[in-house]
Amino acid sequence: MSRIERRFAALRGEGRAGLVAYLTAGDPDPETSAALFAGLPAAGADLIEIGMPFSDPMADGPAIQDAGQRALRAGMTLGGTLAMVRGLRRADDATPIVLMGYYNPIYRYGAEAFARDAATAGVDGVIVVDLPPEEDTELTEPAHAAGLDVIRLATPTSDDRRLPAVVERAGGFLYYVAIAGITGTRSADSGEVAAAVKRLRRFTDLPVAVGFGIKTPEQAAAVARAADAVVVGSSLVQRLATNLDSAGRAKPALVDAVLADVGALALGIRQARSTGNVR
Repeated sequence: MSRIERRFAALRGEGRAGLVAYLTAGDPDPETSAALFAGLPAAGADLIEIGMPFSDPMADGPAIQDAGQRALRAGMTLGGTLAMVRGLRRADDATPIVLMGYYNPIYRYGAEAFARDAATAGVDGVIVVDLPPEEDTELTEPAHAAGLDVIRLATPTSDDRRLPAVVERAGGFLYYVAIAGITGTRSADSGEVAAAVKRLRRFTDLPVAVGFGIKTPEQAAAVARAADAVVVGSSLVQRLATNLDSAGRAKPALVDAVLADVGALALGIRQARSTGNVR
């Protein structure tokens, strides 16, 4: 079993959903970023999602756009992101790590080299937002050969004709984008999410993780009653941004502030099914 499979099996055994915590690699600087990622598991994150900084993140709202710009200014690259994963793996060989981003940096790096180097570094899966299933063979083939899961995205507009193509050759988990639009804007509706997750389960046995539009522990708990995992990113990135000084440098309390939010989200998710599981 892969790390992702083992983690979701453990979550099923505990009768709860998991928390997938997202931050951008290198934001606001490599040292602070590494400390944040290293602290996520103890704070309550069950899976780590690392954003690969990119200059034109079309699916992301202002918070994550700004995070990517900060990381790029601080010198973060795709190679640096993989080096950060290698560092995390020296202390933690259990927590699943997923890279999320856009295809251009992978294309420039080389899909085969990226898949090989990512797997060697300890990455478990990759989400590429702008690479549709019909055009992702050049990544999926080397990724599968290297043992990387290619995690696919489903959206509110993915109808029953589209979903078979989405889930074909998908691995790890299915990422359901709960809102139509960019990250960090509207809030997800828990009733709509529950109905969508129920429909998605007709097409795949993969765990379903739900992201976009989830900001508070209460919202995370509501989604966790239906989904296998809850993905939270923009609100954590916003918390990070509020702990920068006027020059964009990390204040001393930044890491603790972000990890405290992770802890509150994790607690909400862990308590979500105590009043009943709608799945």
